[in-house]
Amino acid sequence: MNWDDGLKIYDSITEACKGFERKGKNMIYTSSNGYMFTLFNKAAEIGIRLPKDEAEKFMETHNTGFYYSYGAKMKDYVLVPESLWTDRKLMVSYFEQSFDYVNSLPPK
Repeated sequence: MNWDDGLKIYDSITEACKGFERKGKNMIYTSSNGYMFTLFNKAAEIGIRLPKDEAEKFMETHNTGFYYSYGAKMKDYVLVPESLWTDRKLMVSYFEQSFDYVNSLPPK
């Protein structure tokens, strides 16, 4: 998928969520409590930050791996397969789960 089309999907997901909005112009992300929790990188990939046990389940269930941005492995982030992007209900659920997770961490 190209970057512009991916960004439209990412934006539609964040717009459907409650309590946060998309940030950034070149580096696209969501954040709360001092932590980023979803990312859309230059390779047109979506990453979601999840607790370790949930990240492991996500990777196993969706046959995916860790998320990389600018060549660096992002701690606690999973790569969201493009096959999930159009399942808006599922994606909103994961984005909101990620939002809840970072809000459970000590504020930065």
